[in-house]
Amino acid sequence: MATAVVAAASGAQAAFPASAQAQTARAAQTASTIAGPRRAGPARAGTRKTAVGVLDGAAQPITLASTRHHTPRHIARRMLTRKGWSSDYQFPYLNKLWDRESGWNVYAMNPYSGAYGIPQAVPGSKMSSAGADWPDSARTQIRWGLRYIRGRYNSPRQAWLHEVADGWY
Repeated sequence: MATAVVAAASGAQAAFPASAQAQTARAAQTASTIAGPRRAGPARAGTRKTAVGVLDGAAQPITLASTRHHTPRHIARRMLTRKGWSSDYQFPYLNKLWDRESGWNVYAMNPYSGAYGIPQAVPGSKMSSAGADWPDSARTQIRWGLRYIRGRYNSPRQAWLHEVADGWY
């Protein structure tokens, strides 16, 4: 049996029997309507949208995976706000700090000091206080790093000023 492949606006594809091409067109239109236009701003991680395509009179769910991705920088910006800092004011300092320290790489490791992760914790295992997934979770490492900054420097700006003056934070 021949099949037709339909692509929705989100980039998701679904295969349907060729005999149902008219229904396929309606399903694609439904999928793109549900997916909607792309909006600015991050979505929640793992967000999925579902459309319903009709094949030979039976409803078939089509899962459209969200194409939005949360980078460590996006996660940090949101966490700054949740911790009561102005992300517009504090994020540029945090960005400079962690760009210099680790390049925002979750797996960054300093072979001389043993510092690990985005905030370059020494030892890296200290970050386990923020979550068991600390070795490979940007969210957990950022959570720990922001707690460290608050406790030691009071703000990302003050941590950055210390980094510039002393070469470490």
